[in-house]
Formats: sequence, C-alpha cells, structure tokens
Amino acid sequence: MDSEAHIGLSLQGKTPGPRVAAVILLAALAGLAGSAAFHQSVAIDELAHIGAGVSYWQKLDLRMNPEHPPLAKLLAAAPLVLRGVRADYQSYTWNWSGQSPFNPMLAEWPFGASVVERWNRREATVRWARFPMLLLLLATGLVIFRFGERLSDGWGGAFALCWFATMPAFLTFGPLVLTDTAVALFSMAALWTFATMWREQSRAATFRFAVALALALLSKFSAGMLLFVFAAFPFVLRWAPLAGQPPAAEFKAWRRRGRRIAWKAVFWAVLLVYAVEFALSWNQPTDLLKIIGGGWAAMALRRLLLPAVTYLGGVALFAVGSVRPAYLLGHTYPHGVWFYFPVVTLFKSTLAFLGALALGLAAGLAGRWGKARATGIRAGMEFHWRALWLGMAVVTLGCLISPMTISIRHFTVPLALTCLLLAPVPRLLGNLRQAGRRWARAGVWIAAALAAASLVTVVRAWPFYMPFLNSLAGGRPGYELVSDSNLDWDTELPEVERFVQAHGLKNVLIDSYNVLDSSAYVPQGRLWECQKAKADDGGRWAFVSANQFYDGENCAWLLAFPRQPLAGGGMYAIHLPETIPPAGSPGGPPLPGAYRYFGGGPFDARAIFHRAIEDPHQMPAIMDEMMKAYAEMQKKK
Repeated sequence: MDSEAHIGLSLQGKTPGPRVAAVILLAALAGLAGSAAFHQSVAIDELAHIGAGVSYWQKLDLRMNPEHPPLAKLLAAAPLVLRGVRADYQSYTWNWSGQSPFNPMLAEWPFGASVVERWNRREATVRWARFPMLLLLLATGLVIFRFGERLSDGWGGAFALCWFATMPAFLTFGPLVLTDTAVALFSMAALWTFATMWREQSRAATFRFAVALALALLSKFSAGMLLFVFAAFPFVLRWAPLAGQPPAAEFKAWRRRGRRIAWKAVFWAVLLVYAVEFALSWNQPTDLLKIIGGGWAAMALRRLLLPAVTYLGGVALFAVGSVRPAYLLGHTYPHGVWFYFPVVTLFKSTLAFLGALALGLAAGLAGRWGKARATGIRAGMEFHWRALWLGMAVVTLGCLISPMTISIRHFTVPLALTCLLLAPVPRLLGNLRQAGRRWARAGVWIAAALAAASLVTVVRAWPFYMPFLNSLAGGRPGYELVSDSNLDWDTELPEVERFVQAHGLKNVLIDSYNVLDSSAYVPQGRLWECQKAKADDGGRWAFVSANQFYDGENCAWLLAFPRQPLAGGGMYAIHLPETIPPAGSPGGPPLPGAYRYFGGGPFDARAIFHRAIEDPHQMPAIMDEMMKAYAEMQKKK
C-alpha cells in the first residue's frame, strides 16, 4: 500500500491510530501541565479558591469568594477534605466575614492563606488541590477528542485534541485552582447536548442538556452568555435550514416544540443550580435578608431566598468587578478593548496553531466553493456543527465587548471551541483530495507537520508556559506587550529561591505579583516595593515580577540596570546599584504622585491584603480605608 492510500485510509478512521494518538497526546498533556504546575508556588486567586472550597464542604456555607460559583472550588477541595484538611471556624477571620455581605471579599484572602500556610502543610495542600484540576483538564481534552471524533472521524478528534493539548493557555491554567477550564468544558458540553436535544427532542436529551448547562452555570458566571446562543438558535435555523429538520409544512410546529423544550431544560438547569446553592448554603447565616423579618415564616423565606440572592449577588459582583484597566502593547486603557483577545491570542499561541487556523480556513473555503465541493462533517452532525459555531460567535462577541480584558485565561471558552472546530480539517482534506484537488494531499502533510511542530514548541517551552510568547513578539520582553497572568501570577517563586541558593544570597528584596508574603517560598527575602526604593536598598539583589515594570507598578527605572530573566521572563533578578538615585530624579524611583497599583486600583491592594493576612484584626480598619479610597475615586470622576 502506498503512503497516499495509507493516509486516506487513516483519515477515514479505519485504523487504531487516532485512539493511540489521543492517548499519547493526553499523556503529554498530563506530563507537561502536571509537572509544570506541581513545582510552582501558589497563584493569586488560588488562595481564595482553596480556602473557600474547603469551607463549602466543611461548613455548608457559601460566604467566601462570592465572586465565583462554587463548582471548581468544590472539586479542588474534595481531596483536601477527604485527607482531613484543617480550618479554624472559631477564628476572627471567619467570624468577621459573616458580619457584612462585603466582608468576605476581604476576609477570603487571610482565610485562604491560613488554610494553605498556617493550618496545613503548604506543599501538600496546594498539590492535592491542583490534582482534581489536572484531571478536569484531561477530561476536557478527552471530551474534545470524542466530540471531534463524532463530528468528523478519529483523526479529526486527534487533530482537535492536539491543539488543545499544546495550547500554552491550557497548559498554564488548566492545573491551577481556577474556574476557566471548568467553564470551557461544561460550556462545550452544554452546546453539544443542546444540539442533540434539538435534533432528538426527547426527555433523555433534554435532561442531559439541563445537567450540562447547570454545570456550566456553576463553573463561572460568564456561562450565562450561553443563553443568548440558545435564544438565537431557532432563528438561525429559519434563516439557514439544516439537513434533518422537517419540511416547511411542519417546520413551525417543530421549531415551536424545540423552543419549548429548550426553555424547559433551561428552567430545570436553573433549578439544579438552585438546589446546589441551597445545599451548600444550609448553614450560612441569612442576615443578608434580615429586612424580611425575624418570625418563623420570615426565617423560612429567608432560607429559601438565600441561594438565589447568593448566586445573583455573585453575578452583580462579577459585573461590577469586571471594569478593569487593560494593558496591551505598551499602552494602558481605562477598561477593556475589543482587540485585546485577538492580539493576545496571536502572541500567546504556538505559530503552528495559527498555521492550522489558516489551513482550516483555506480548506473550508475550498470545500464550500469551486467545482468539486466537499465537507469534513459527518452526516447527521449538522445540528452540532451549527450549535458549536453559533456558540463560538456569541461567546467571542461577549469577550470582545467585555469591560475586563486582562488575561488570556478569560478567553478559554472560545479557545477550546476553536480547537474542536478544527476537527473536520483532516477528513475535509481527504475528501478534497478524492475530489481531484491535488493540493489537498500536501495539505494533509502540512496538517501533520503543524501538529508535530506545536508539540515540539510546548516541550521546548516547558515548564514556563505562563509568560510564553511566540516569535511574533519579535524578541521583545513580555512586559512591553502584556501583563497580569499573561506573564506572572507569582507561580515562579521557587525559581527565585533556586537562584538565591545557587548564588549564596541573603537578605534579598522581592517585589512579587501576589497577596501572599513571598518569604514563605524565599526565606532569605523580604517584601519590597520598587516604587518606594530607599537608599539602604543599594547594592542588594532585587527580584521583581515582570508585571511591575509598566503595569502593576511604575518601576521602569529598574530597566536601566543589568537584569537577568527568570522563569521564562515572568520574574527578573536585578542587582541594584550601590547608590539608589533619589525619588523623582533621572534614573530613580517615581514620586508618590506617579505610583501605580496592583489591579489598577486607587490604593495599594497588595499591601492591604498583606496587612490583612498578617493581622486579620486590622480588617475593619482596612475596609474603611478601601471604602474611602473608592469614594474619593468616584468624586474625581
């Protein structure tokens, strides 16, 4: 059998090759992502998420971390609770957090830090919390393979999985205790089961869709964008009919029945979300609703309303907190900009992935137009293809108009859908070749070469996937292009400690991008703020997050001194000069009027969170300071 015939046979899924390729890719994903994550320090949001998840299981109280739904935190905390993780619910932090609906947004940091650092062993706590997230990442990859296989064929599933398994964004954030992989997985599942429900219109399909949608809504509040997809779907069917839908005489009744079933499933999904929130808030005080009254009937009503108020309150907090400054290509914007995610995706994807997108577009256009038309979609999967594309369009639009564009991790749903939508490319190329398109044979080899190149790229980039930038960056340092968790999220403090140990350093300065005291990982270091450098800092080694030069703080003055990148450019080691220039002088730190703060806030949030973690009894005074700072900011507007 010649090579061309072998490729054509493989493309039709007649060999075990696709399943073998999928196993290899999943193993590579587990090895690369897991080994990278399990040697990293705890990331910023992980502190709040781990502590909150533990409290959900142990206390059935949802007060902590109301900014995000509970599912990912529950998954991460499950092995910790089974292992007997300790949390002190008699502590001042826990008690104070229940005195006001806003208190948990501050208290979640010292509570989470105590769960990770004080009451338990840090290394074991973080690793066991990340283990379920790694499994969730692998489950997402497996789902992409299976959906891709059903959309097209076995090689299509493997092709889609390859791009997911070699995407630096998922290698970075997948194993961390965050909501981004969970919402990508369950959003895809919701779109897929929605399409099945429309095609079959059966009770079983309706139930599966309701469960998948509930899981998505319990993963991240932004999953609510899926409701716009479901609302638009029947209208799109009218404008662009699909194979398998009834003829015109029966179409209206069929579409009416489909819409009724869809919204019935949405209703059941909302009830499932309510049931989960009700169970998890069983012991949560209802003081938030004390305006209702204090009699037995009022208390019962308060208990019944609390889950809905908790969830909708989280949505409101998410909406208010989403207005954040954006930093991109050396410019700071007061809020999100529409081109943020396309540009960041362009820089933070492998070049092979971008090549696969171009190849897929070219093959798709060739299959749609020309003398010999071809498709890579299996017959009977048209509804799923339409739902996935519509979901991709709606969610991407939502991301583009979002006021919060600070990290590629907020774009995981479109990225995962893009990987899945590449699944028909191998089958399409095979069909184009059989239809007489000679160039399609070369396209098959190009697709294979791109997949291999992407795998080689991420192996070479291991283990520093967070600051990954492809060659389109032109060799420019990351801090000139992006910021926040596109570069550093304080996960690379072990690299700082290795540098300190290798050079025999003591009494070093650390300006990290986190709310946790860095000395937990670097005992020789002390917290430092490069904006406030003093004369006695001269001659010391400083380790500074790449975020602090232009965005997180105003520390570009440090770039005048020799520096050494650590952790792929996420951190920098800088040997300060013996004499620090005075503040405001050429080459010196800025004056207070030119200070910038973590998260673009009106105050130094990082220092405030450090104070709260070191002494939780300061939280009432800290809350007052924060409220005054925000009030003054609003007056200036």
